[in-house]
Amino acid sequence: MRGHSRPTERERPPMTELRSLNPATGEHFGEVFPEPTAEQIEAALAAANAAFDVYRETDLETRAAFLEGVAAEIEAIGDALIERAMAETGLPRPRLEGERGRTTGQLRLFAKTVRQGDFLGARIDPAQPERKPLPRADLRQRFIGLGPVAVFGASNFPLAFSTAGGDTAAALAAGCPVVFKGHPAHPGTAALVGAAISKAVEKAGLPAGVFSLLTGQTHELGGALVRDSRIKAVGFTGSRAGGVALMKIANERPEPIPVYAEMSSVNPVILFPHALAARAQALGAAFVGSLTMGSGQFCTNPGLIFALAGPDFDAFVASAAAALSAAHPQVMLTPGIFGAYEQGVEKLGSRPGVTVAARGLVGEGCNQGQGALFVVEAETFAADPALSHEVFGSSSVIVRCPDIATLAGLLEGLEGQLTATLHLDAEDAEQARGLLPILERKAGRILANGWPTGVEVAPAMVHGGPFPATSDGRSTSVGTRAVERFLRPVCYQDLPDVLLPAALKEANPLGVKRAIDGVL
Repeated sequence: MRGHSRPTERERPPMTELRSLNPATGEHFGEVFPEPTAEQIEAALAAANAAFDVYRETDLETRAAFLEGVAAEIEAIGDALIERAMAETGLPRPRLEGERGRTTGQLRLFAKTVRQGDFLGARIDPAQPERKPLPRADLRQRFIGLGPVAVFGASNFPLAFSTAGGDTAAALAAGCPVVFKGHPAHPGTAALVGAAISKAVEKAGLPAGVFSLLTGQTHELGGALVRDSRIKAVGFTGSRAGGVALMKIANERPEPIPVYAEMSSVNPVILFPHALAARAQALGAAFVGSLTMGSGQFCTNPGLIFALAGPDFDAFVASAAAALSAAHPQVMLTPGIFGAYEQGVEKLGSRPGVTVAARGLVGEGCNQGQGALFVVEAETFAADPALSHEVFGSSSVIVRCPDIATLAGLLEGLEGQLTATLHLDAEDAEQARGLLPILERKAGRILANGWPTGVEVAPAMVHGGPFPATSDGRSTSVGTRAVERFLRPVCYQDLPDVLLPAALKEANPLGVKRAIDGVL
């Protein structure tokens, strides 16, 4: 389970009447959001298609200023945005205020990326008419946007991975119009942010089709967007089932298109012997702090711990169990996500050979996820693939390994992950070095002596990994390289200067970095 879930009938009103739901109270509130009609979907797609050729050739300063304008318009909404998001998600004010800052920060980071122009990948191989035995033509290359992009909002980040979130910001930076499918868990929040983006589009003098918002609760809406020939790529954060379904639709089109889906990850953590001996109790408490943060509803939640058997292992488990037993439950994002979590925890606890190490405090309100911690032997874990499946919430499995070779074998058997974490001291470095090649093949981000929750928005960040962490492990959804997902190269051979795009003209009017005969 990632960001999306199939809601229950109790979670939402009839399909024709989408309204906001407060997961903390179980009550619906606010205006009705009608399911988009076929005419509205067609209008959004047609507008995006019509805007593409104009928008992708906007000068870099205009595009960068537009992204900064989106950030400013979101900030101008003020407290109304935070209050609506709180009511629709049950998330606390500080979390959402931080998420708003992350959202506007990544928009401004992409604006900086656009201004620099490096993403254009300009390359020039000048003509060599005298070359023997054959002359070389004048060759020039740049990246252009793929075309209109369908972006799906995530349930667990109503701002940073939603309407103006990372996928939208990256696509707009690449020069691609966005048709955004709002998540039904927070339609009011999406509407406020969508209006802010549209206002920024208007102020920048760009075509209205640069951004469209379609919020609905049916799977048919998402399928219609991905099937349409005018959509050239998809950005998705959600469940493995949802991402795979969209990939299937995209691959069965007459013209298949890329789907960049962030789906499922248990984010293994390895506790090395010397680190465990030095600070087992502290590691146990810190682990539970990461596990229960935001009710465990993070893509990088530490859902799997590996360590070697012994007294230090036992001390770590005891510390973690004590911390979790005192942990107060938090409201989960939707009744559907809460129900899936409860079901997942129940299934884990009933697997043969699984010991329940601790449960968190029982909630007194609606949809509060009670933390769960399990311990298994390495042999049991290796024999039961279900133990490595993600349970979206504050649930984790600790695996007791007899030796480092067994631990390495278990890592080899894991699917692709967003993160892998090493807790080590200097004396553990040699053992860690032996595991690094495995982890590099399995994860998009490897970190030491920290916890994976928290994804910095920075140029070097990778938020991606081999399947099923993401549908395309060559990409990232966070960091400036995220723009590369929505670009493709075009080569211009012997075109006169007057017809060349600005990035490739002899005078280099954009002032961008260019590789001339392979030299930057």
